Amino acid sequence: MKLNCQFIGFFQCRWIVIFLSVFVLQLNAGDRIRIASYNLKNYLITDRLVEGIWLKDYPKPEVEKSIIQRGLLEIRPDLLVVQEIGGRDFLYELSEDLKAAGLNYPYLILMKGEDSVRMTGLLSRIEPNYSKQHRDLDFNYFSENRSVLRGMLEVGFDLGMPFALFSVHLKSRYTSDDRDFESERFRTLEAQACRDRILKRIDAAKTEHYLIAGDFNDSPNSAPLRRFYKKGKRIIGKQIFPRDASGAFWTYFYHKEKTYSTVDGFVLSPSLLPYLVEDSAQIWSPSDYYLGSDHRLVYFDFEIPN
Repeated sequence: MKLNCQFIGFFQCRWIVIFLSVFVLQLNAGDRIRIASYNLKNYLITDRLVEGIWLKDYPKPEVEKSIIQRGLLEIRPDLLVVQEIGGRDFLYELSEDLKAAGLNYPYLILMKGEDSVRMTGLLSRIEPNYSKQHRDLDFNYFSENRSVLRGMLEVGFDLGMPFALFSVHLKSRYTSDDRDFESERFRTLEAQACRDRILKRIDAAKTEHYLIAGDFNDSPNSAPLRRFYKKGKRIIGKQIFPRDASGAFWTYFYHKEKTYSTVDGFVLSPSLLPYLVEDSAQIWSPSDYYLGSDHRLVYFDFEIPN
C-alpha cells in the first residue's frame, strides 16, 4: 500500500511505511465510524499559569495532557479533528502518547494557516484518499484584504462512496477593532469564504457525503454558523447537537464571565444525515474535564452506507 507524503505533511516517507505496516483499519458497508472534535486548549509552548505560578514559554502540563488522553481513550474516535495544536511535534507527541496507551492513529495531517501558533489537525485510523490545505481563503474586511486565520483542512476518504471532511477553527471573539464587536463580522466572513470553497469542491467532485467539523467560536444560530446551513435556496448542511450525560448541549465554559456556550460541533450534509446513528452525538463530560481543556470533547457515529 502506498501513501503520498502530502497526507502526513511533516513525516518522511520512510516513517510512513512503518506506520502503515502497524495498522490498517478495514471498513465495510454498515460499519460504524466515530468522528470527534476537540479543542485542546493551548497544546503548545506559551506563557501560562501553573499551580498558581506564572511561567514563560511553558509546555502544556502533563496533568492537562493526561485528561485529554483519558477522554480519547474512552471515546476512541476513528477520525479526530483537533484545534489549538502547536505544530507537527505536538501532533506527533499526542499520537505517540495515545499509541503507547493502545489507541493508534497511523495518519496525521497538520493544517498550518496564517496563525502559526494555534493550528488544527487530523488524526485518523482510516487511510485518506487525499488531503488539501486551503490557505488561500481571502475576503474583504473593512476595505482590507484578509485571510481565514487558520485556513481550512479538507481530507477525503473512500468509504464505499466518496466522503469529505472539512475542518475549521474560526476566529475567537477577541477583537482589537471597535467596529467589530466580538469579531462577529470577521468570523462571518471567514465562514463565508470556507462555505464558498466547500461548495466549489463538492460540486467539482460530485461529493454528496461531507462533514464540516471543528470549533466555530459562535452559537448555533449565529451569522457565521448560518453560512454553513444554506446559500440562497440551497441547503448545505444541518448542525447536530451532541449532549452530555445530563442532557446539556454546551461545549465551552468561559471562566472569566462564568458563561457556557455551544461552539464546537458538526454540520452534516443532507445525504449523510440518514446514516447518523441515533443518540450517538454525545459530549464527554466527566467532572474533571476542565483540567484538560476549557472545551469539551464532542463526537458522533455514522454508518457506512450500503
